[in-house]
Order: sequence, then structure tokens, then C-alpha cells
Amino acid sequence: MMKRKLATLVAALPLALTLGLAADPAHAGATLDAIKKRGQLTCGVNPGLAGFAATDKQGKWIGLDVDMCRALAAAVLGDPDKVKWVPLNAQQRFTALQSGEIDILSRNTTWTLTRDASLGLHFTGITYYDGQGFIVPRKFKVKSARELSGAEICIQSGTTAEKNLNDYFAAHKIKYKPVVFEAFEPSVKAFFAGRCQVYSTDVSALASIRSKEAANPDDYVILPELISKEPLGPMVRRGDDEWFAVAKWVLNALIEAEEYGVTQANVDKMKSSPNPSIQRMLGVSEDSGKLLGIRRDWAYQAIRAVGNYGEMFQRHLGEGSPLKLPRGANDLWTKGGLMYAPPIR
Repeated sequence: MMKRKLATLVAALPLALTLGLAADPAHAGATLDAIKKRGQLTCGVNPGLAGFAATDKQGKWIGLDVDMCRALAAAVLGDPDKVKWVPLNAQQRFTALQSGEIDILSRNTTWTLTRDASLGLHFTGITYYDGQGFIVPRKFKVKSARELSGAEICIQSGTTAEKNLNDYFAAHKIKYKPVVFEAFEPSVKAFFAGRCQVYSTDVSALASIRSKEAANPDDYVILPELISKEPLGPMVRRGDDEWFAVAKWVLNALIEAEEYGVTQANVDKMKSSPNPSIQRMLGVSEDSGKLLGIRRDWAYQAIRAVGNYGEMFQRHLGEGSPLKLPRGANDLWTKGGLMYAPPIR
């Protein structure tokens, strides 16, 4: 009799533990506690990359990466403007996060095995699916990267772009002359000054610099080849799972909001939606914020601050922006793209 009761208890233990874990609120981690205490999120961004992070004429930070931090500040603090912006170049970005100078790095950074496994940092998700390409003056009449034999190519050191360039030309047995710069801005200026015939980096960045730096953008063409996969996303420090979870789920909420048609304009009206998934997401029927250690209406606050993922994309990168990039792989999974969020439940 005793053995039978014991077996029954053991069999029920996994379910009991699961239910118990689901019901318990999260213990706030050190990063989340620090953000709440200081009343401000510290966000590392690119010093100036149109579409991702740059200042407008009024000195306000705008861009896809910027909106991610504004959404986080809204979700945690209820105010998207409670962000301290820390501009970082490619060489500074990881050290700044490792040292605790910033709470999150939201700076067009490619997710790779080496970075994921060796820096003591976690990628929180993918905000933009990109790939490396080439931009050349139209007057050269180059139609393919295979025609770049002997070309001088401007590149920034300390980036995945530098390694991808070497790999691509080695694989195709094409010789080229790298012109290497430590910082992004000097490398771009050198290209437009004619110091090299080609510039190579992520295609989104190529579209950005063509729009921003070229006297006449139509004088330059982006070649059709993509020579790499460049999934870009924010990073946080390892060892603080609570903050890692918050950063992940704010991004997921922005993607799921687009899927359910919840926008910056209709988010208040959507609180009365009969859709259970929308009610959960907006904190109407359930308090998922309790599990994350943040406010009940965290997703509502994030969406109200920046809109859903699709709105962010269109505003900064898509047809509503100077870059006019197609959604492509960055469209929702229901529309042939790769953007897909785990369910908020």
C-alpha cells in the first residue's frame, strides 16, 4: 500500500513542479533591479547608421535598434524616453556590455557561434535578417562580385564583414586588395572619396550609407550577391536569466503584435478584443509580467511606445523610410518571411 502511494506521488511530481513554477513570480535579477532603481535603461547603439541608430536634426535617437531599447524601457519603466544612449564603435561594443557600462547592446550585431559561446554574452533574438554585399560606383559597370578581381575594397576591421570577405574571395580564387579601417565612418568616407573602388558590409548598411553619404545615391549600385548570413540582434550579459527573459519577450511581443494586427494606433481599442491571445499579450486576462518580474501591461506599454515590429520596420527601413528596403526575409512567417515569435501564454 505504501509503495503504491509513493509511486503515485512520484508520478505526479513533474506536473506539480511544472504547475508550481508556472505560478511563481520571477525573482528580479541584478540588471533588472539596477534599471528599476536608477529609473533608466542604458543602451549601447551604433554611433550613426541610418535605419538602425542615428540622431535626427533635433538630436533625438531614431532607428530599429533604438526602438528596441525604447520598447524595453516602456515595458520595464512605463516610459520609452527613460533611456541613456551610449554610442559604441565595433571594437568597443562587447567590452562595454561585459563591463556593465550598458544594460543591453542593440547595435546591428551579427549572431555567430564564436560571439555566442566566447564573450560571456547572450543574443536575445533576431531583429533583422541581413547578408553581406558590395556597393560600387555605377560608372564602373560592374554587375557581379565575380568581376571584382584586383579591386581595392574598403572594409572595417573587427567585424564579421572582414572575415566574410576573405572567405568569399578565397573560395572563388579571386585576388583583391583590402583597405582596412578601424572605424566605420572613416571607411565610408574613404569609399566615397574614391580611395577604394568597392565597399563591403551588410546590405542594410550599404543602403543606409548610400542614402546618407552619397551626393547622388543613383550613382552607386549594390551588387546582387549576398556572401553571408547576417542575423542581427541585441545582446545581454550571461548569468542574469531574468533580464535575458525580459529582453527576449519584449521582442517576441512586438513580432506577435504584428501577427495579431495590434498597432500603436489601435492598442487601446484592442484591449477589448475577444481574441484570448491578444487579451493575454496586453495583460487583460493574465499577468505574464509577474513571471518576468515586470509590470502587468509590459507588452501594451512596449507596443504603445513604438508600434509592432512591422511598423518599426516600415518607419526606419521600409517604404516609409529613405532606405526603402523590402521586407523580404524580415516579413512575418505567415507572409513568406522568417519573423516568428513563440506564443505569449
